[in-house]
Amino acid sequence: MNSLNLALVADDPEIRGLLSGYLGWQPDLNRVLVCASAEQFLAELSDALPPGVVLPDLGLPGMSGLEALPLIKQRLPRADIIVQTVFEDPDRIYPALSQGASGYVLKSTPLAQMQQAIREVANGDSTLSPSVTRRVLAHFKPGTVHHPAGLSPREQQVFEALVDGLADKEMARRLNLDRETVHTYVKHVYQKLRVSGRIELLSRAARRQL
Repeated sequence: MNSLNLALVADDPEIRGLLSGYLGWQPDLNRVLVCASAEQFLAELSDALPPGVVLPDLGLPGMSGLEALPLIKQRLPRADIIVQTVFEDPDRIYPALSQGASGYVLKSTPLAQMQQAIREVANGDSTLSPSVTRRVLAHFKPGTVHHPAGLSPREQQVFEALVDGLADKEMARRLNLDRETVHTYVKHVYQKLRVSGRIELLSRAARRQL
């Protein structure tokens, strides 16, 4: 597994130390930058060792994580951003996702799941904490699933599972497949439907734009 460059931005020293310590010990992650503010992150960001995934706190003092999102995307157009927060209300979720965040996770997320979320976005998917997923589904999920053309029968099953909010592990159980095969099918569905991830898929499915 290739090593992934990672940057953390959190003003709480306890959270910053906990995440930095745990993620920094993972053999598949290379912690390249740890900052206490968005201003510090943007000032210390180096083109020589750019992060592939950035984890900013949404409620940073000074420039907030939400305000920093477009600036981070401008400096790192190919990087994925997973915002961390204690909030799960739509007024914060949707602006963060629309500003380019690939994931939205609560600070209560276990460290092992945080590592999994990082790998998910690095592999081209979106990641949301379960309670956030429920809110996004409630907002976007269509009442009647419209089956887009161009998908194989198995890809149609994967599409339905995505709309139902199932994670890869749950899809594997439903479809009697291993997780690696499920992940491959998910990528094929995204590519065929020309969506960047689950969030865009749900939004466009709800609007019958697939």
